Amino acid sequence: MKKLFISLIGFSLISLSTLGGKAPVSDTLRITSTPDMYRIASAWASEYSAITPGMSVKVIRTADNTQAEEFIGRGMLGFVTAKNYSGIRSTSGWHTVVGRDVIVPVININNPALDEIRKLGLSSEELLKLANNAGVSWASVIPSAKNTTVNYYWSKDETVSAALVSFFGTSELNRAGIELENSEAVTEAVTKDPAGIGFCKLTSAADMKNQVLNAGIALLPIDRNNNGQLDENENVYGDFNHLVRGIWIGKYPKTLTTNIYAAGTDHPEGEASLAFMKWVLSDGQKFLYDNGYNDLLLTERQKSVDKLYEAKVYTSASAETRSPFVVLLLLFVGSVALVVLIDQAVRYARKSRAAVAVPISHSDKVFGESTVIVPSGLYFDKTHTWAFMEQDGMVKVGVDDFLQHITGAITRINLKKDGTRVQKGEQILSLVQNGKHLDLYAPVSGIIREHNSVLETNSGIINASPYKEGWVYRIEPSNWHRENQLLFYADKYRQFLTQEFTRLKDFMAAVLTSGNKEYSHVILQDGGELSDGILSQMGPEVWDDFQTKYIDPSRQIWFYELF
Repeated sequence: MKKLFISLIGFSLISLSTLGGKAPVSDTLRITSTPDMYRIASAWASEYSAITPGMSVKVIRTADNTQAEEFIGRGMLGFVTAKNYSGIRSTSGWHTVVGRDVIVPVININNPALDEIRKLGLSSEELLKLANNAGVSWASVIPSAKNTTVNYYWSKDETVSAALVSFFGTSELNRAGIELENSEAVTEAVTKDPAGIGFCKLTSAADMKNQVLNAGIALLPIDRNNNGQLDENENVYGDFNHLVRGIWIGKYPKTLTTNIYAAGTDHPEGEASLAFMKWVLSDGQKFLYDNGYNDLLLTERQKSVDKLYEAKVYTSASAETRSPFVVLLLLFVGSVALVVLIDQAVRYARKSRAAVAVPISHSDKVFGESTVIVPSGLYFDKTHTWAFMEQDGMVKVGVDDFLQHITGAITRINLKKDGTRVQKGEQILSLVQNGKHLDLYAPVSGIIREHNSVLETNSGIINASPYKEGWVYRIEPSNWHRENQLLFYADKYRQFLTQEFTRLKDFMAAVLTSGNKEYSHVILQDGGELSDGILSQMGPEVWDDFQTKYIDPSRQIWFYELF
């Protein structure tokens, strides 16, 4: 009976698709791009065609921006920048951000005045002075610096030039420095010159895969409010991850970031265009780095994908006048489906009455107390690190399973050097996920004698094995017998986790009530259970709040208990 119903439905759907008068979806999607966007557009087209059976995306390479604009005007989807496409500047047509360029000032890591520059920063006026005047010395902008001439390197890259015009607020750039062909050349020159500075693309100044700056250079801090010092809300130049987070939360000059867009005369329609754009805004983002661009924040991607489906994509189909036969066929299909549903409901009811109750297994996408691993024999700290004293007297330290369930996949871990002395409650490591990070604190005091070198190339092992292969440090303790009194054994820690889940749910409820409704699908699964990796799809502003409102308060408790 069931097979008959399925056959009828299949036959009916085939008939309906034939009678509907609709042509099959084309297996070729043609897009265009302005010349400067051809490289990334081609990368997206090639990869999507390779992973999508039956689909081929072709990029039309235009001779100039005008020709690309003509193709878009005829209804073709295109990839453009604001400066090269009038539709964005005039806000006509449809467009959405798909990535961005970030321009950064860089300085040689061995510059004698670097420590002072990191404290004071340089204002846009001071940077313009260095860029436009040959022979200017470092002492003219940093009084304590040596009277060494600044070597300013600049590239002919149009993207960098346009960003600097906006940043300096003037088109009168004399470019008194040393002219180079591109951003990569600027980075290489500054790396070799202790007196050198320059502006380049972030993708040229960093290893985007490993999220670290290139060896030999540092970020040159910008004093945005021109008050002669680098304030706390301006200091995002410590390393690559601090910079990326600063860009996302608005602490970095917006004039040094430019967006790249997908654009058209109207909202994309058709399954092929929508599926391709959805992929570009999700899995396709990883191709931006290799092609000179930075990816979007996860929340930005989700909003853009949501907007793709806001328009009435299938308006023509729904408004189409149906023939009486098609209407009857639709009714028939609906009736058959209803019969199948009733049949399945009856079967399920009979099975339920006869079945023996079994425990419900948790989905790996749900995060609850029963999914957290708490091994016996370890000590646990309230800031979600653990400690274990080995036979040689060294204390092995790591991150607990509870926290890795919250962060999701770790992309990098920032570690302290071997030989560093740490105090209990002091920041000891940072878990990084695509620029967002959490600082964690030492469960014990002592000297770091060894770090887990595996984490340097495989930080994800913390997620896979937080208590074994994913350990972080071996520490020679200085006050073990006193400090371990403030740590939990497994049984007590399980009780503590009950409170932590309550705190976590309260925190996530606050996220939802603060106007971040887009996170609701991330936080809660069906039944109100927490999603595994709940922070992974949230922006840096939520990570910052989690740091200050959830992790940091537990850090202070041990002091009062100790004294």
